Amino acid sequence: MEKSQRRAVFVCGQCGKESPKWLGRCPECQAWNSFTEQTARPQPKRASFGNAPQELSQITSEGGERFPLPLGEFNRVLGGGVVAGSLVLIAGEPGIGKSTLMLQVSGQAAASRGQVIYVSGEETAQQIKLRAQRLGIKGERLYLLAENNLEAILSHIEQMQPAMVVVDSIQAIYHPDSDNSPGSVTQVRECAQQLQAQAKQSQVPVFITGHVTKEGAIAGPRVLEHIVDVVLYLEGEPFSAYRLLRGIKNRFGSTNEVGVFEMKERGLEEVPNPSKAFLSERLEGTVGSAVVPTLEGSRPLLAEVQALVNPTSFGLPRRTASGVDFNRLLLIAAVLSRRAGLKLGSQDIIVNVTGGLKVSEPAADLAIALAIASSYHDRPVAPALAAVGEVGLNGEIRTVSQLERRLGEAARLGFKRCLVPKSRALPKAPEGMELIPAANVREAISAGLVKEKDKQEE
Repeated sequence: MEKSQRRAVFVCGQCGKESPKWLGRCPECQAWNSFTEQTARPQPKRASFGNAPQELSQITSEGGERFPLPLGEFNRVLGGGVVAGSLVLIAGEPGIGKSTLMLQVSGQAAASRGQVIYVSGEETAQQIKLRAQRLGIKGERLYLLAENNLEAILSHIEQMQPAMVVVDSIQAIYHPDSDNSPGSVTQVRECAQQLQAQAKQSQVPVFITGHVTKEGAIAGPRVLEHIVDVVLYLEGEPFSAYRLLRGIKNRFGSTNEVGVFEMKERGLEEVPNPSKAFLSERLEGTVGSAVVPTLEGSRPLLAEVQALVNPTSFGLPRRTASGVDFNRLLLIAAVLSRRAGLKLGSQDIIVNVTGGLKVSEPAADLAIALAIASSYHDRPVAPALAAVGEVGLNGEIRTVSQLERRLGEAARLGFKRCLVPKSRALPKAPEGMELIPAANVREAISAGLVKEKDKQEE
């Protein structure tokens, strides 16, 4: 490329907006100090899909079907399987297990579907072989390619015509025609677009992994999320063995599904009964602990909400939320103070959801309120009791969706009673479960906590 064709531009690292001069704040995404200088080049001719306009009624769906992968939890988040020609992004913090998961998926896909190319821009083939031995992956029909050059990668894909391609990671791949370093905004966007065109042309599904920054955003431009067809986040607490694979974007299915895995010596293993796993370490009769049947997409999960209420040592009481929305915690604390008579103005409140789960739906409000009241009164929640319901500003408890499915999951795990919103049309209780309707938080706290005399007898 001639020097006359090159020019310097400033690119926003968050959204990819270009500017001829440096800007302190991006006018597109409002991010501060996000512009970095990049070397721009004339845009290459994009590879087209090679299709002429077709009448919808004459188009067949042959060649575009889903094919399931052996990992059931992975299929659940993808919407039932991998769609041919799709571009899937697996994002997560460094060390969370992205490479381990994709190597396991690649080995299983090679055994069931055919040749798979695993491209690594960060490790050598020998290093990947060591991980494969630890995971028990034999590797028939699984081809390792330690390469950073995008043109070389695309050449190998065209020659082999594999059943699936994995690129680990997109930040390590570079296009040779660009002078920018790998991982820059221009390189990440260019490589993703080229891989998308290759996937659509060859109808080969391509998986790419991407790192996540400390702020929780995908490293590189946000436009990367718009290029790919599916965005999956692999989440988990640093010291927890459980990993959650959550769908953020899916052009071919629901974005509300979540897959649950456990990190073991031989890699990530599916958790067939997540509710039981998340409650396995819960002690019955613990003060400040309540259980809520939540919904993650179409899957009901039981989550333990813990709360600790303690007199503040400073002038301003603290509110700390882990796994729940902070603003929701403030709302519930205000309602308990105003409508239930709990004097929380001088108390620190800490709320946590165990197992690394994140519960964002309002159906967990009642369980959060019950856990806070339990810690405040120093009285445990009644044994074998679950709680579900949305708390309003007047202290009323509102109904939630799909209550029958939530109750069924709680009954299956051995819960005998459940606090539910009081309504005219209560669902039929599962066999062996008693429903305790409550109209407001006062009634719920009175019915949900162990009575003082029962506590003294214990």
